[in-house]
Amino acid sequence: MNRLIFLGLWLGFILYAFILAPPDRPDTADLILRLSTGQWDDINPTIVALFNAMGIWPMVYAAVALIDGHGQKQRAWPFVVVSFAVGAFALLPYLALRQSNPSFGPNFSGPKSALLRLLEARWLGAALAAGAIALAAFALLKGDWPDFWQQWQTSRFIHVMSLDFCALWLLFPVLLRDDMARRGLSQPWVIAAVLALPLVGACLYLALRPGLGEVGEVGEVGEVGEVGGR
Repeated sequence: MNRLIFLGLWLGFILYAFILAPPDRPDTADLILRLSTGQWDDINPTIVALFNAMGIWPMVYAAVALIDGHGQKQRAWPFVVVSFAVGAFALLPYLALRQSNPSFGPNFSGPKSALLRLLEARWLGAALAAGAIALAAFALLKGDWPDFWQQWQTSRFIHVMSLDFCALWLLFPVLLRDDMARRGLSQPWVIAAVLALPLVGACLYLALRPGLGEVGEVGEVGEVGEVGGR
């Protein structure tokens, strides 16, 4: 049933983006180039913040999906890689194909790769959280929200990017629940807090979550009772 729901969301998202969303504006390619190269003069800070936030979300998903993929028939890494370009359009198929797998145990069947050690590092979650907080403050304090609303109604790029952000935010608990279970976390307020703080909450979770144990490591992650505990 969940597979059909996620596939339906994926197809609906694609159809909406290319059929029902506002048309592209003539300056869209130039806007993307300027956003990508840091030429932000005369661009609404809200759009600058949103564009950069969409670079943080794939890192957040990588930190949970690549671990989740160890317990799946379908590996997560191809979907995570493509998500750096197209966000939820790439991750929804993975959510459709995966099975809930919260109990493959706190230990991997071998040492973690350098990439997984990086994604497990709390300093990375803290850095992502600092970036997310800075972007949120930039958008809230400097952004021109009436202009953003007008562009949201007239630009497919801004419109779809905004919806992509919301999709990544609201879908995160799908992977979060299993990630929490693997680490012995069961507090329902964690999911509520993550949803209450779009992007920032997910980054803070990465900064505070207990690490997964490795084979031969003393102590079980399952004994951890709260976020950040050992």
